[in-house]
Amino acid sequence: MSAVAHYLQHLAAERRLSPHTVAAYARDLANLSRLTGGKPLAELDVADIRGAIVKLRSQNLAATSLARQLSSWRGFYTFACRRLGYAGNPCLGLRPPKAAKALPEILSPDVCARLLDGPMPATGDDALAARDRAMFELLYSSGLRLAELVGLDLDDVDLRSGDAVVTGKGRKTRVVPVGNQALSALAAWLPLRLALARDTAALFVSQRGARLTPRSVQLRLDRWARQAGLGQHVHPHMLRHAFATHVLQSSGDLRAVQEMLGHASISTTQVYTHLDWQHLAKVYDQAHPRARKKS
Repeated sequence: MSAVAHYLQHLAAERRLSPHTVAAYARDLANLSRLTGGKPLAELDVADIRGAIVKLRSQNLAATSLARQLSSWRGFYTFACRRLGYAGNPCLGLRPPKAAKALPEILSPDVCARLLDGPMPATGDDALAARDRAMFELLYSSGLRLAELVGLDLDDVDLRSGDAVVTGKGRKTRVVPVGNQALSALAAWLPLRLALARDTAALFVSQRGARLTPRSVQLRLDRWARQAGLGQHVHPHMLRHAFATHVLQSSGDLRAVQEMLGHASISTTQVYTHLDWQHLAKVYDQAHPRARKKS
């Protein structure tokens, strides 16, 4: 049995990978053999693997696909060194090109205003409309995740101090500011909420008085977006993205935005530094002493 066959059997029998995944590994290893001119896999060295990577890059292969193939090759050689007596792993130390991170879809301040300042959709229930406005204002005001929003209890929001205690990932809590528009919307919702749910701690409840589900929030927001004539699907996380981008554009304080979003690493927050060129050019023209034209 060939080394590749041994490895594929290991993947299927011992690691219990799906047939589809095992077939993908087989294709990646066959591709390595093709890219290296049929040279025995046991004889490949680092230069051969580098050459294979160069050939893949010349084919305009996506960085994610290239990374997957290199991972397949590395896994094979790790197995072969442990089980089949291969002398070394020629893939060690080689890294694929970094895949470009997909930028989040951002709503402009004007679009957010159209969404939140427009007339509330006709639902036949003023309480639900007031609840929806309070939820969406809070998402945009404080940059909450959807799970954080539906997890809020009445005691978590203080209308007098203008802040909220949020429980994020890993059950970590943080205090976030709540803007005036969101505070006003919450003040309008709370008296109406009493008629729906007197015996639950949830801040946002359904028509039946139960804590609102994430799916319900998604559907209600999409309805608001259609009512506002935005012409695009809007999901709750887009309001979180909008919050982060708009605050960062105004303040430039990446660390503060990281704290408010509850990101463990600032590298996660850095995705929001993709300020549009016009904004950057305007700041440059206003701030740099040698950028201004002499009158």
